[in-house]
Formats: sequence, structure tokens, C-alpha cells
Amino acid sequence: MNFDRQGNVQRWAGRGLIVLAALALLAALWPNARSLYALTGEEALRGQVAGVFHWLNTAIRPQPDLQPAAVAGSPYAFPAVPAFGVNTFVEQEAEEAKRARSLDMAAAAGLRVVRQEFPWEDIEIHDKGDFVDRRNDSAGVDAWAKYDQIVAMAAERDLTVLARLSNPPAWSRAAGDELGSNAPPDDFNDFGDFAAAVAGRYRGRIRYYQVWNEPNGNEEWGLQDVDPEAFTALLCVAYARIKAADPDAVVLAGALTPTVANDGRHMNDLIFLQRMYDAGAGDCFDVFSAQGYGLWSGPTDQRLRPTVINYPHNLFLRDVMTHNGDAAKPIWISEMGWNVAPDDVRPDFGRVTEEQQARYAVEAFRRAQEEWPWVGVTSYWFLRRPSDSEASQAWYYFRMLEPDFRELPVYGAVAGYATSQPQLSPMPDWQFSWQRARPWLFLFGAAVLFFALLRALAPRDRV
Repeated sequence: MNFDRQGNVQRWAGRGLIVLAALALLAALWPNARSLYALTGEEALRGQVAGVFHWLNTAIRPQPDLQPAAVAGSPYAFPAVPAFGVNTFVEQEAEEAKRARSLDMAAAAGLRVVRQEFPWEDIEIHDKGDFVDRRNDSAGVDAWAKYDQIVAMAAERDLTVLARLSNPPAWSRAAGDELGSNAPPDDFNDFGDFAAAVAGRYRGRIRYYQVWNEPNGNEEWGLQDVDPEAFTALLCVAYARIKAADPDAVVLAGALTPTVANDGRHMNDLIFLQRMYDAGAGDCFDVFSAQGYGLWSGPTDQRLRPTVINYPHNLFLRDVMTHNGDAAKPIWISEMGWNVAPDDVRPDFGRVTEEQQARYAVEAFRRAQEEWPWVGVTSYWFLRRPSDSEASQAWYYFRMLEPDFRELPVYGAVAGYATSQPQLSPMPDWQFSWQRARPWLFLFGAAVLFFALLRALAPRDRV
């Protein structure tokens, strides 16, 4: 009788373990989405079906360590900072009225942060310490005047300026523009002096500064191999000089271009970031920056692979930050958008319809607000260009407005969302834990069920 009772206990224990394994497998593979589009970011059925298999493959891989609660209370994360930003190029406008109109339309759309370039080559133009522009007038004009006006106009409209500092003048390199107009200066202290001059001049009026843009590719480190250690050195010089000029300033590290290439001129952004940390970059920025391009899938895409670039790619950058002890620092998405390149323009950045572009932009803002508590400002790329001279280039078709200020659907959609005080449903903490546990739940469930199957198929001894 004791043997029968023990056998029954073992059988029930075995069945209980199998049930537990099946539940673990179900929990590992259950999608956190209400539709195939919400899971894959794909609109066509064929893409959705393929996307489900892609997602299953990625969901059971090790997941990024996001530590979402680490940024709680950060003054640089949403909702402490505005969620809605936009990239502007008003410094390229010759007419004051057009600068004003661009900023008026940004403000009217609820885009409270303007990521505005302050190109070094347009301010300290001819030589070190020379802030007079003599390019069109030998007598010269004050190179600061235009930027003083932009800062004043932004303040009048209650807009926050995020000043992007980059684009060295030719005089800062002995070789001039031989290595490209974006190549870094020979002496990083020259850039530090410029950064300090901007921060000192606009102390109390501009608080946020971004040092460089995409130093890991796209020729934004010039026509030469990229160099994360050199960029870190430049970042640290700029950080120290900005802080000395304005202790209340907030410094953002330049956004890295999301790329899987490693060909000298480009470096995978995750490798680049880790090498930055190895070189000491963690002490040289207050906020990190990421790009938020969706390319060939929509903003809801939940597939996560380091070798695939999609909207949630910033989760991998966040993972690198947390593993380097920087979980308390948020990320700002410097550029976000989908491209509506026409049929006669090569779709270098994907291709969507105007309706999709508008809908995706709203969904992207919402996802960042609801699912990514480490993200602060998300800036749409971009408001408008002064002319259509770049209409043959794919990147031109991210715009919200035509050069004549005609509104494209994306402008109206974003304005409607950003000014509506949307009701948000933040992702609960247990879902982050569930996502990180998926691979372990799958491993446990699959292993138990596999061995149970082997046992069931094994030949039994006959008595």
C-alpha cells in the first residue's frame, strides 16, 4: 500500500510539473499585444505572419536590462520635461518673418522643445575668437545676432531650446575641409572654447546642449574612420567647459546613428557606446540621446534584435547604459519619424504613405510616453526646410511642413495629439519583469516538456 501511495504522489507531482511547465511556456510566448499590427508593426498580413515568427525568436532571447524605475524623479525624464519636441532649421532662414512663423507653428502644434542647430561654422566663422560674419559683406555683421533673435523668439513663445553644437569651421583643421566639413577640429579645446562661449552667452536662456550628432557614422565624424575614444575626449572637454560657463546647464551626448555596420566609416552604435563608456564618457553627459527611426516597420513593433533597426532600438542602448551603472540617466530621442519618399526617390529610410506617417508619429509619441519611462523628450524629424532644393534626397521627406508652410497630414495629427492632453496608460512594472523572465520561462517549460515527451516515448519494461 505504501508503494502505491508513493507511486500516486510521484505521478501527481509529475503531472503538476508538466502543467507548470506548460503554463511557463505559455507565459513565455504569450504576446503583450491585442493585434498582429500591435505586435509586429506590420500592416500587410504577410508581413504580420512573418513578424510573429520573428517576434517568437526574439522574445526567447536574453532581454535588455532596462531598470525602468531607476529614472524615477529625474528632472530630465517625462513628465518632468515635455514629451513633444521637433527639429528646426530656422537659422537657415534669411527672413525674420519666416523664422517667427516656423516657431509659431511649432508652438501651435504643442511641440514645446525645439532642437535647433547652433553650427560652429556659422558663428565663429573666419578665425578663432572672430564672431563677425564677413561672408556676404566685407564690413561684416554680428554672427551672434541671428541666434540671439532665435533664442528671444523661442522665449516669447514659451519654447525650450535644445541647442545642438557641431559643424566645425574649416579654420579649426589644418587640412581645412579635406576630410569633410563635419570632421572634428585638430584641437578639441577650440570646440570647448566655442561651447563655453555659447553657454556663457545664453546662460539662463538656454539650458540644454547636445554635443555633436551621430559621431559613429554618416560622415558626421568627417571622411575618416570613426573613433569613439576621440569623440569621448571631445565630449568631456565640451562638458567641462559648458558646466564651467553655466553650472545649471544640462549636457546631452550626441545621438548615435542606429547602424549594424562596422566598416571603419561606420560603427555599430552599441559597440561605439560601450567603447565610449570604457573611455570614461559616463562622467561627461547628463542625458543620453538616441535616434528613433522606424524605417520599414511601424512604431508598435515589439521585435528586438541588435542587428535589426526599428523604433524600439533604444532599448539596447538603455541596456548598455544600465550595465555601465548609468540607469539613473534618461534618454532623449533626438530624431523620430517615418519617410514618405515618392516613387522616383530611392527609399533610403523606408517608405510609407502620408496617412501612415501621420498615424505612426502619434503612435510613436504615445509609446514613448507609456512604455519607456527612461525617455524624456522625443523630437520629430523635422518641421520644415527653407526650400525644396533637397527634394531629390530621401531624407527631405520626413518633413511636417512644405517650404511654403503648407501643412502635411503628419503636422495636423501630431498637433491634435500633443495639444489634447492625451489619457495615458503607463506600462506596469510587472510587464518589464515578465519580459525579462521570458527566456527563463521558455527554457524551463521547453526542457520539462521535452524530457516528459522522451519519457513517454521510451519503451517500458514488461513484467
